[in-house]
Amino acid sequence: MIIELSDRQEYILNIVKENGPITGEHIADRLSLTRATLRPDLAILTMAGFLDARPRVGYFFTGKTGSQLLTEKVKQLTVQDYQSIPVVVNESHSVYDAVCTMFLEDVGTLFVVNNQAGLVGVLSRKDLLRASIGKQELEAMPVSIIMSRMPNIAVCKKDDLLIEVANKLIEKQIDALPVVKETKNHQYEVIGRVTKTNMTKVLVDLSHDRLDG
Repeated sequence: MIIELSDRQEYILNIVKENGPITGEHIADRLSLTRATLRPDLAILTMAGFLDARPRVGYFFTGKTGSQLLTEKVKQLTVQDYQSIPVVVNESHSVYDAVCTMFLEDVGTLFVVNNQAGLVGVLSRKDLLRASIGKQELEAMPVSIIMSRMPNIAVCKKDDLLIEVANKLIEKQIDALPVVKETKNHQYEVIGRVTKTNMTKVLVDLSHDRLDG
């Protein structure tokens, strides 16, 4: 969580660093303020993770910097916090249909499924562009000919850590990962997607202090 502390909050932190554990009443006395006046500041510092509070003992400084708290927050995010809706096509669909779907849905990756809705492949912009450059009849060519196939497809699950998925995107130099769950017939059902755009949204939420947790 990114928080820009006020001068008073910074001063409270310094008091607790030097004198903790210390009660709210003693902090208020040092600042010549009432306990009620300080309550919102102490609540913010505690919820943000800078301070810890124990009943009948007082406030402790956690020793964590803003960057450490931010790192901890990011490492708690899971795929389900930021996944978006997947766009899928059937393996029997033509390359022409796939190009139209990608254009109309405004996505960079299509996930290819079989008749049991199991994941069998992935189509990227590059795959479709490569097929379109030649003289092939796109309406007659099924996407199964040009797609990347299982098991050579990286996937993730809704409970996976988002930072690990980000590492996969970078490592494999791809734009998106399908979010899957295993079915009874040992196939993967596509239930979401994680893209570079989703990762960018994490950065925006960080800058606006909108991360939950």
